[in-house]
Amino acid sequence: MALYSYTSMNPAGKLVRGVIDAANQPDLELRLRRMELDLIDSKPTGQRSFSFGRGAITRKDLINFCFHMEQLTAAGVSVLDALTDLRDTLEQPRLRGIVADMIEDIEGGSQLSEAMQRHPQVFDQAFSSLITAGEQSGHLADVFKSLSDSLKWQDELASHTKKIVMYPAFVGTIVMGVTIFLMIYLVPQLTGFIKNMGQELPFHTRALIFVSDIFINYWYVVLAVPVLLFVALKLTLKNSAAARFKADVLKLRIPVVGEIIHKIILARFVTFFALMYGSGITILDCIRLSEGIVNNQQVALGLRQVRQLISEGQGVTAAFQLTGMFPPLVIRMLKVGESTGALDNALLNVAYFYNRDIKEKIERLQSLIEPVMTVVLGALLGWIMLSVFGPIYDTISKIKI
Repeated sequence: MALYSYTSMNPAGKLVRGVIDAANQPDLELRLRRMELDLIDSKPTGQRSFSFGRGAITRKDLINFCFHMEQLTAAGVSVLDALTDLRDTLEQPRLRGIVADMIEDIEGGSQLSEAMQRHPQVFDQAFSSLITAGEQSGHLADVFKSLSDSLKWQDELASHTKKIVMYPAFVGTIVMGVTIFLMIYLVPQLTGFIKNMGQELPFHTRALIFVSDIFINYWYVVLAVPVLLFVALKLTLKNSAAARFKADVLKLRIPVVGEIIHKIILARFVTFFALMYGSGITILDCIRLSEGIVNNQQVALGLRQVRQLISEGQGVTAAFQLTGMFPPLVIRMLKVGESTGALDNALLNVAYFYNRDIKEKIERLQSLIEPVMTVVLGALLGWIMLSVFGPIYDTISKIKI
């Protein structure tokens, strides 16, 4: 299927723009007609079911989807009627088109989980597997509630993760901007006066003039090198599995930040594992699906080893312990859950502990970043002042009155 950007009109005469998958132009018109929209104009935007801006499906859209389905299915409304009602009230055009596709599939005899599996870019394998478990157990509303809670938790976790990266990047950009201003504008004016004094300059002053000359004469290189390095790194990670694995290993070894990232990954893993296990999915399937959730190649490798050990007859706790990838708290709670039969509740306790610890560590890290950046900026200004005013002071002190 191709991705089409369309302009249409609803029964009230209002223009509606959006993005939707369709096999061809007639199929696009048919899909829009089912949504009570009349096609005005359209154009293909590519083969990938992904877009930016208004067409992108956010986590908030999925939270609203799960909440709507939970409320209606819990009230006894059929899945087909719930989806139809959702389609008629959705404002997100991309998701509305996918819901319309799902209605069509269900009317053709498919289950809800099967209809979701045809849209993996929105409903991943873990999502559709949980829906399958809900259909089989008859607790579909409970699964939608769990998914909604999990998505809200992911949204909060993503916010914490961004704080680790965005705040240092923002402060670092300011420091870099100040450095460029000083080296290109202020330092040349001061060093010009120093050179005219005709005395031998100390090493730190010559170093300052050298660095300033680099910024002035090769400013485009100074600006281009970080961008080129970033692009090269992105391309390398995209095209090399070995590079992605090494990068994931290094992430976990970064001082202070690596520990936080590791706990975020473990919190994501235990939360989803508990959710899937509590929905009736087998332990081996829970681990297999978790490999794609942790978003770290090293941890995913550890989970594959765990799955292999369990399939060979090892106990759950012993298998996790043998890999050496999981901390004592996870091992201890796995042991408690395995012995009591309440593995999901034990792992949710781990997730609660890690979530609280993550928040505290991120707040502590943010409180350290500001003084560190202040010290860096102060050291830079001190170097400039010493390099500029040191020779001036020496010259004045040699003047005999």
